[in-house]
Amino acid sequence: MLHGPVMIDLLGTDITAEDRELLLHPATGGVILFSRNFSSPQQLYRLVREIHKLRSPHLLVAVDQEGGRVQRFRDGFTVLPPAASFDLQCGGDLLAAKHAARELGWLMAAELRAVGIDFSFAPVLDLNFGLSSVIGDRAFADSPEKVSQLAGAWMLGAREAGMVSVGKHFPGHGGVVADSHLALPMDERTLASLLQQDLRPFARLIDNGLEGIMPAHVIYAACDDQPAGFSHFWLQEVLRERLHFQGVIFSDDLSMAAAECAGCYGERARTALEAGCDMVLVCNNPSGAHEVLDELKGYQDPVAQSRMARLHGRPARNMDKLREDNRWHDAVALAAQLNTETNLTLNLDEPNG
Repeated sequence: MLHGPVMIDLLGTDITAEDRELLLHPATGGVILFSRNFSSPQQLYRLVREIHKLRSPHLLVAVDQEGGRVQRFRDGFTVLPPAASFDLQCGGDLLAAKHAARELGWLMAAELRAVGIDFSFAPVLDLNFGLSSVIGDRAFADSPEKVSQLAGAWMLGAREAGMVSVGKHFPGHGGVVADSHLALPMDERTLASLLQQDLRPFARLIDNGLEGIMPAHVIYAACDDQPAGFSHFWLQEVLRERLHFQGVIFSDDLSMAAAECAGCYGERARTALEAGCDMVLVCNNPSGAHEVLDELKGYQDPVAQSRMARLHGRPARNMDKLREDNRWHDAVALAAQLNTETNLTLNLDEPNG
């Protein structure tokens, strides 16, 4: 059974009968986990192993484990600082900031691979213009060059630990105030402006082998009248043809308010796939997941399936073996240092996004 085009979530820390039915559906291709699915690294390892045993090739298992406000697994995992901390705490020393980003990208990936997680939806490639509260300190910096360098170092570290990277939110969510979880943001900037700023980190990481990209639920009105995740212009003409991206395109969550413009759940999924997405996410809405799976029961895209097959994590050490590694100890100490310093300068109490 090959990878289907839908990534769904689970109800709790164990696979229920309802979960199992959805996981075995031919349109399912992956699972995204949340904090509600986690109680300990040991429980998580057993859960992921059970998911993987259901099908061959196994379902992809993913999570949002950026650091800062967006880290789903904490107890038993290293608490990672927000992406903004690398530039902020290294006092303009780009080499030191890149070293920190690489080591903590490796740490994030090594700990997730130790429990079987295939990949994290990271790094964030948005620029922090000081406008978007949902992005904010999730962005590495405010300049395209710094974001490219730091996110590239993060990606390299993750790759060293056996994990692919998924950059988000293409072509850039930092230029709008509205939160796409709650509303449909509108960015009025021209394509030339976006190419000069927001798109540069995506282009740089694509040139360095970025494996996945998630588009934003944002309308860039000067370019197209559809949000990027439902836009043939953005996904085909810009991302595939202009930037030569060959990896997997994931929709952002179809349950977000900004996705409602594309119709019911089945219509949202169809529109996203027809625009160029390889896999669509449906989170925190079981009825929506059922609707999408029913809509896509016979859907086949061999090219997308071959792309998704490359996202499986490479073999990795278990958590006990990992904790014997000096690199792990040094990275944990670096994370603690950055967290301590960052807590003095950033407000980390904003809601997850």
